[in-house]
Amino acid sequence: MRITVAKSAGFCFGVDRAVEIVNKLISEDERVSTLGPIIHNKQVVEELRAAGVTVADTPEDAESDRVLVIRSHGVGPDVYSYLNEHDIHYVDATCPFVSKIHRIVKTQSEQGAAVIIAGDSSHPEVRGIMGFCEGNVYTFKTSEELIDLVNMHKELSTQRVCLVAQTTFDSEEWKKSLKIFNKLCTNSIFFGTICNATSQRQIDAYHLAKTSDAVIVVGGRHSSNTNKLYDICKKSCGRSYLIETAAELEPISFREDDHIGITAGASTPASIIKEVLDRMSEKSGQVIETAAEQNFEEMLEESLKNVNSNDKVFGIVESIEPNAVYVTLDDRKQTGYIPAEELSNDPSAKTEDLVKVGDKLELLIMRTNDQEGMIMLSKKRVDANKGWEVFENALENKEILKGNVSEVVKGGVIVISNAIRVFIPASQATASRRDPLEDLVSTEVEFRLLEIDKRRKKAVGSIRSVLKERADAAKEAFWSTVEVGKKYTGVVKSLTSYGAFVDIGGVDGMVHISELSWTRIKHPSEVVNVGDTIEVYVKAIDTEKGNISLGYKKEEDNPWNKFVTNFKVGDVVDVTIDGLSTFGAFAVIIPGVKGLIHISQIADHRIEKPQDELNVGDTVKVKITEINTESKRVSLSIRAVLADQAAVEE
Repeated sequence: MRITVAKSAGFCFGVDRAVEIVNKLISEDERVSTLGPIIHNKQVVEELRAAGVTVADTPEDAESDRVLVIRSHGVGPDVYSYLNEHDIHYVDATCPFVSKIHRIVKTQSEQGAAVIIAGDSSHPEVRGIMGFCEGNVYTFKTSEELIDLVNMHKELSTQRVCLVAQTTFDSEEWKKSLKIFNKLCTNSIFFGTICNATSQRQIDAYHLAKTSDAVIVVGGRHSSNTNKLYDICKKSCGRSYLIETAAELEPISFREDDHIGITAGASTPASIIKEVLDRMSEKSGQVIETAAEQNFEEMLEESLKNVNSNDKVFGIVESIEPNAVYVTLDDRKQTGYIPAEELSNDPSAKTEDLVKVGDKLELLIMRTNDQEGMIMLSKKRVDANKGWEVFENALENKEILKGNVSEVVKGGVIVISNAIRVFIPASQATASRRDPLEDLVSTEVEFRLLEIDKRRKKAVGSIRSVLKERADAAKEAFWSTVEVGKKYTGVVKSLTSYGAFVDIGGVDGMVHISELSWTRIKHPSEVVNVGDTIEVYVKAIDTEKGNISLGYKKEEDNPWNKFVTNFKVGDVVDVTIDGLSTFGAFAVIIPGVKGLIHISQIADHRIEKPQDELNVGDTVKVKITEINTESKRVSLSIRAVLADQAAVEE
């Protein structure tokens, strides 16, 4: 006969913690009562009863001269209110995994979400969870029931819905339910709240049953998780037996060549599992070799051993909430949490962006005596310790580091790099003091360290030194290749009344106002704005002074070229009077090209001044009488048009 014991048999952290709390109170000579049986195991309950522990079925049954222990299943807020109002001294032994669900449903329901719980509505854990829901709350036990629930309450398909699970809910049923939930409820959010130990215990039970000739499930018949284990095993192995004590093994017969699998529910003490193993040894007449690496007393002791602050541990991310991340510690049957402020040095970072479920994290233990029994952990401090090593090398070798600007503070900005907050003074934050610090927030920057003090957790850096180095290198490269006529894509940096300054690769050149447009403009802002990306070309270079003159207007846009292409002497055109002088009137032929109507050509008779016949803005017909391409002058005549009209009339 060969026997394999599931490594995950028994040992629920929450139950063990609750029993330990009761035993500790007994050792301190306290008179103890529990709100309902402390665990679903008759043997343990009887042992505690023999030690003087009574059971209060309801808060109203609690005795004032006893310490009331709230069991690991947890209770609703109404119970806490009753106990406080009646001055009943109590100790809360709610499992941390259950407390986590309380926080989730309270927060989500306060924000308007309906809550759906995967679990048994009659189970005390589920009743406690329901008590923390502010609005509508529903339960289901199977994926089929979930479908019926959503079909019955059509509003759930579109309204905001939060899905959680009883900590002992069937893992496979949960997976099926999630697929249905995500398909039917379009505005939904779910939290994986099945206890990781429960999930692993169910997986182990499934594999054990698949490879065994018979399976023994040890645990209380009133235990929800024990019954789930039994159901899982029975589906894969017909010879599955649920027993509460070793005595129940007597009527069960096993063959000599049987491979027996043994698992146990979360509320099954190690002593009972050991009794079962001893009885199996007696029945087979041989010492039984098990697959477990330690006896159950050692495993229990290991799972409950204390951890010390400042110890480094590894944890697997189990769930993520806005204010904390929950993990299971490697090699321990314990859970821990990382407050959001201990996850990263960046106050604007969101927990879901920093880690994912399943991530393995190296963590530092901050506190072990948390009021909920969980271990408080820090990721940012482990990361920062590694970061200081990087910083020490970077400072010594004057290396360039990268980081993200998280916020503007008094006197400068904060850059998060290697999990360390680096202060960058305003004078060292930008290339120019005129540049606003706010533009740096949420951008990645390069910087050098100016000083560090690990003991005081102080680091000061400079972005400007890197920018200056980059700019110097860009200038050197520019001056080695620049030549008249070369084209560049640049960015307009500033405007003055006489032109625009353009960055063409680490060097600023100036486009004179006359080079911005073929038409006359009063200010460069009529053509370009600060921040515009424009194409320019080099008109002149003064290497001695470091000045670059740039051109912007393109020859193909030259209005004179358009004019001579489309007009000739003798053409009659409509023009607009643009200005008047003592000797004549100036008229716009096309934008950018003007012609002169001499005073003698304004009318077919003598006039004293142009204003006698014309006003600025008038549109008149003129004949082009001369085009001087060398001086780019055009002569126009109204008189010639009038003469042509008179000749036609004659």
